[in-house]
Amino acid sequence: MSTAMHFGSKSFKPRPPDKGAFPLDHFGECTAFKEKFMKCLQANNFENTLCRQESKEYLECRMERQLMAKEPLEKLGFKELTKQKSEDQSETV
Repeated sequence: MSTAMHFGSKSFKPRPPDKGAFPLDHFGECTAFKEKFMKCLQANNFENTLCRQESKEYLECRMERQLMAKEPLEKLGFKELTKQKSEDQSETV
């Protein structure tokens, strides 16, 4: 029996997500970041573009604790936030 599903005349073959599975945060190491992100979403009518900093911090927490694969933040869509951070650091030197 084939695992492919048929929708009309086209065949659909399910495949895993590109980034793989995200392990659960069993010890709640990133819960504070997740809650901050969720509060931001609720306060901004779930407009995620207004919560990019919180989203970045949550993903950084997950990467630091090996709850997801390390990726350059630029590849995750945070190029402008990483550029801003490096500019802020150079001003304080």
